[in-house]
Amino acid sequence: MKLKGTNKSSQKTITLIKKTFAELIEEKKEISSVTVTELVKRADITRGTFYAHYDNIYDIANEFQEEILTKVFNNNLTITTKEEMYTYFDNIFKYIEDNKNIYSKLLVADEAILFMRRLDKKINYHLSKIIQNKKNQDLNISFFTTGTIALIIKYFRNETKEDLESIKKYIIALAEYMFF
Repeated sequence: MKLKGTNKSSQKTITLIKKTFAELIEEKKEISSVTVTELVKRADITRGTFYAHYDNIYDIANEFQEEILTKVFNNNLTITTKEEMYTYFDNIFKYIEDNKNIYSKLLVADEAILFMRRLDKKINYHLSKIIQNKKNQDLNISFFTTGTIALIIKYFRNETKEDLESIKKYIIALAEYMFF
């Protein structure tokens, strides 16, 4: 991203671009099908305005990905108790709920799977630092992260009847069983 959105006008423009991008992804189902021309037309902004903030369409997708990774993974992450785990999952699911409208649109794209693999690797890495010397540690972490991501994708794609709170409770119970 070029401009950091330090003023209200830039922030408003960035929000508009991202909202419009998400709408186009929902319609087209692929990032590669979205063009700068149709995005600026729909957002009613100039190409110059777009390029002042982003180099291309993929920069917007990358920004969404980085937001998620930053929000979900605090570099100082330490989970040693069930209570810390509860707080951690509460924060993640609050972020998901707060951004439900945007991510439900983004996760219908085929390219979402590539991001989910990236997210899976990052979750695996963090969990392996937290959970050590448990029987079948690598298998448990892999099973947990893959299943968690799959449930969230199903939720956003409306492929499950479960609501986000039910999914959160299930994931917490599973993590508690597997890791504590």
